[in-house]
Amino acid sequence: MKKPLKITITIIAVLLILFIVAGLVVGNMLYNIALNPDSDKSIVGESEHNQITVDDEYLDFADEYLAQGKDFFDNQPRTDEYITSYDDLRLHAYVFENDSSNRRWVIMAHGYSSDASRLSAMAKRFYDMGFSVLMPDARGHGESEGDYIGMGWHDRKDILFWSYALIEKDPDAQIVLYGVSMGGATVMMTAGEELPDNVKCIVEDCGYTSVWDEFAYQLDAIFNLPEFPFMHFSSLVCRVRAGYWIGEADAIEQIKKATVPMMFIHGSEDTFVPSSMLDEAYEAATIEKERLYVEGAGHGAASVIAGEDYWDAVKEFIFKYIH
Repeated sequence: MKKPLKITITIIAVLLILFIVAGLVVGNMLYNIALNPDSDKSIVGESEHNQITVDDEYLDFADEYLAQGKDFFDNQPRTDEYITSYDDLRLHAYVFENDSSNRRWVIMAHGYSSDASRLSAMAKRFYDMGFSVLMPDARGHGESEGDYIGMGWHDRKDILFWSYALIEKDPDAQIVLYGVSMGGATVMMTAGEELPDNVKCIVEDCGYTSVWDEFAYQLDAIFNLPEFPFMHFSSLVCRVRAGYWIGEADAIEQIKKATVPMMFIHGSEDTFVPSSMLDEAYEAATIEKERLYVEGAGHGAASVIAGEDYWDAVKEFIFKYIH
């Protein structure tokens, strides 16, 4: 081999190695920002692009709504329940049993970098509808073990485990799955699993179509970076550190396998999870389905902006399948 060719090959090899090393460093940095539960998430939550605002006309209702939820969580009798996940994590949930439930249960899935208590306002609404409430802390959140954020993918198995634990306790339980944001994606991903007959319907609010789609969207919005190669290196790091490829965590593919009725909700002003994902998720479902598109609602704020209309629609939907 001629010397100039050898030099060229060596330079290309060195550049390729540097590219891979740099890509893995950046991929690991992005993984820590997005999926390490112990890392600072302010770059995501405080990004101007992701700010959630509520117009002044809704502030009084929002304050009362959240205050009622806090009062419910603080003062309504509850128990702490624990299960062991398929991969030996100790998972925690709050349980609010309702004497008027007639074996109606809702399992609630919370959002990204949050915990179960953040759904207290919604939990109160279900309790007032006559449901007992099971509110799990997702793996890596609240009082549940875990050193990564599952983004709904491994969490779908956790929701199944909670369902079976509930059925063991109450074999005649009628179960609704309800989730918001990452929780919405979680219940959509759970929909594609082989669900027990006790699960009667699913309500998702502002969930994303896939983790890849959501991360690529945020990568561009926050950092102005393209999918390639950053998403690909991040996915490799995710596979090594969390045990799944980002591309695996696909709510759309799971919805296509769904066998129970589903309701899809989204706000028109959602910039955290784009509202266009509502139509894609809804169209993927081949089961009985409904959708609620709330004009003027930002991320996770549909129940605030729509108020009683939101809960009337949810109630009308679920009581088609729950008695």
